[in-house]
Amino acid sequence: MDLWQYENELHNKGINIIGGTDEAGRGPLFGPVVAACVVLPKNFELEGLNDSKKLSEKKRNIFYNYLIENTIYGIGIVSPEEIDKINIYEASRKAMIIAIRQVQKQINLEYVLSDAMPIDIEIPVMPIIKGDAKSMSIAAASVIAKVTRDKILYDIDKKYPEYDFKSHKGYPTKKHFEAIEKYGLIDGYRKTYGPVQNYIETGHCKKGN
Repeated sequence: MDLWQYENELHNKGINIIGGTDEAGRGPLFGPVVAACVVLPKNFELEGLNDSKKLSEKKRNIFYNYLIENTIYGIGIVSPEEIDKINIYEASRKAMIIAIRQVQKQINLEYVLSDAMPIDIEIPVMPIIKGDAKSMSIAAASVIAKVTRDKILYDIDKKYPEYDFKSHKGYPTKKHFEAIEKYGLIDGYRKTYGPVQNYIETGHCKKGN
């Protein structure tokens, strides 16, 4: 798979300043959703860069450090409270728009490739299904978004070690359910998500417990 295919097609049309955008954290019960938008320099090379989900944490952190030193990027963060208000799909879109706007303050962005998300802004956007595995710019954004979100969860873990956020990052795992049932909810839970709603109503994360 040529990860430069979409960027090269745009370059051939005379479009050169292209941002890739992706989000991390749609599925967790806890914490914000985080998006990044990244513009890669011409002739950028980073061997092994791919969808952040396919990389080890160690590799992601190495790539993250390289990317923030060598690219133009923006980050958008939308809180759990906002997710509950507007739903996770809209919150993901909002985070991407915040990240894109940050990039626009630094460079005259001409085009955006997004990971499957239609975005209504004043410049053209191409949503690509599984874009983080098909476009180098989106893959770069997926790494920055994922590592940024993980760092937020590591900080929260230091404050609330009994919830073990460093391991599950807020996702709905068995250990996470057990921690909620033992210690209750703290600020940062997405109250519209099923297991959290069930806990609020019944004291258990899963129906039938």
